[in-house]
Amino acid sequence: MPNSIIYPSLMLIAGIGIPIMAALNSGLGMKLGSTALATTVLFFVGLMISLIYLWQAGGLPSDLFERIENHVSWYFYLGGLLVAFYIFSITWVSPKYGVGNAVSFVLVGQLIAISLIDHFGWFGSRQSLMDTSRAMGLVMMVIGVFLVIKRAPAA
Repeated sequence: MPNSIIYPSLMLIAGIGIPIMAALNSGLGMKLGSTALATTVLFFVGLMISLIYLWQAGGLPSDLFERIENHVSWYFYLGGLLVAFYIFSITWVSPKYGVGNAVSFVLVGQLIAISLIDHFGWFGSRQSLMDTSRAMGLVMMVIGVFLVIKRAPAA
C-alpha cells in the first residue's frame, strides 16, 4: 500500500482513539475517585506497551547515552510533559464539561499549533508556509469545530 493511504489511515485511527481514550480515562477517574490515579494507570499501561514494543524492535541501542548527550536538545523531552498535561486535564475536565467539548477544544489547539509549527518549521519539522488558502482552511476548520460542539436547546 502506498504511504498516501497508510499514513492518513493510521492517523485517522489515532484521531478516533483520542476521544475514546478521553472518555475511558475520564470514566476510570470517576470510578477510582482520582484523576491522578487514573492518569497513572493510563501511563503504566502505556509504559508496558512501549516496553514490549521496544523489546520487539531490538531493545535499547548500545550508544543510547552518547545519542542523548550529543544529538538531543533539552526541549525534545517536553513532549512527555505535554502528554502528561493533556491526560491529566482531559481526565479532569471531560466529566464536568463533556468529552466532545473537551476534545473539540483540544482540536482547536492542535489546529493553531500545527499551523505555527508548519509555518515556522519549529522543532525540525518540514516548513510549509501559511498562505491565504491554508489560513482560510484553518478558519473554516475552527468554525466547524464550534458548530460541532454547539448544542441545540433542550425541548
